[in-house]
Parts: sequence; C-alpha cells; structure tokens
Amino acid sequence: MHIGVIGAGQLGATLAGWCADSGHDVAVTSRHPDRLGAVVDRLGGHGAALPVAEAAAFADVVVFAPAWESAHEAIDLTGGNLAGKVVIDATNPLGGLPSGESSALEALIHWEPEAHWVKAFNTLPTRVLDRRRGHDPLLAEFVCTDLRDARVAASRLIRDLGFAPVYAGGAESARLTETGGPLQLAEVDVFHATDALAEAMATLA
Repeated sequence: MHIGVIGAGQLGATLAGWCADSGHDVAVTSRHPDRLGAVVDRLGGHGAALPVAEAAAFADVVVFAPAWESAHEAIDLTGGNLAGKVVIDATNPLGGLPSGESSALEALIHWEPEAHWVKAFNTLPTRVLDRRRGHDPLLAEFVCTDLRDARVAASRLIRDLGFAPVYAGGAESARLTETGGPLQLAEVDVFHATDALAEAMATLA
C-alpha cells in the first residue's frame, strides 16, 4: 500500500519507519517537509517527504499523527485530499475537545466528514510498541470505527506492523482509548484484550 503519514513526531516517524520496513511505500509530511531528511533516511528507500496535500493525495491509507493542537490545521493543509481515504487517527486530545464531541475521533469526523476515519495506534508510547512489536503473544491494538473499509484497512496495517487488531467499537467508543480513558496506556496482549475491553465498556453504562 501507499501510506501517507501526517505528523513526523516520535509516533509518526516511528510508524512511518515500520510501514517502510513492512514493504509499504511511505510519504511522510509535516508543516516543514524540507526538515524531514533524518526521517526519510529511516525509510530505507521506501519513502519520501512531501507537502501535506501531496502526501494525502499519494496515500491509499493515511496515518494521522500530528500533535492534537495542530490537528485542524493539518486537515486544512490536506486540501480536501482525505476525501474517500481511510485515515487512521493516532491522536490524543489535550486541552479539551470542541463542544459536543466526546472524542478526538468524533471531532475529526466533524472537521472532515468525507474521510473514512478509524482510531488506532494512540494508546501506548512508542517505547512500549517497540518493545512488544512482533513478539508473541502479540500486543493488542484497539481499533474504533463505524466503517467496515476503515476497520479492514487499519487491521491489515496493524498486522503488518506486528500487532493484533482488536475491534473496540464505533467512533463513540474511541473515548475509551484516548486521554483519560480506561484503555489509554493499557498494555494487554491479544489473549487478554477481550476482558480489558469488557471492563472498559462497562464505564460507558
């Protein structure tokens, strides 16, 4: 697949490298793509730095990993090129959400309703992901979306990167995985994910 990674901080750069390692072609981007030489070097010839709109246009699947305070701007910079694309939201909200939204994922859906949004890769820091990646029993990676194509694409990429996708519900359930939610920082393997999810879902009642 062609993967576009929006946001080249620690998480975005790490995921971009793993996508390239897994054989995907990667376009990584940020506000200043000309400053991403070190990130591109880690892609081993499988990627390049592009402006945000071009990276979004290039991608079959977009990994959306800017800092939360830059999320709206990042969407604006795509120039509408997220429409119809599966977009994996790896953000965590800091400093509150727009009125009426219960999760960052729901806010992003409101800001760009034509994208096929799915939540993943946001519950654990990269040092934990790196330590557990590819080791049995596989680390559970929770997935939240209301769209089947987004769930399928995100699950495929999660498996490619060495984790086990675990469906955690629709967009409303994304708040379980985000800042302050019971699944945030939950380091559980695939065999214990169902119990962890059941306990988390009970908090919605």
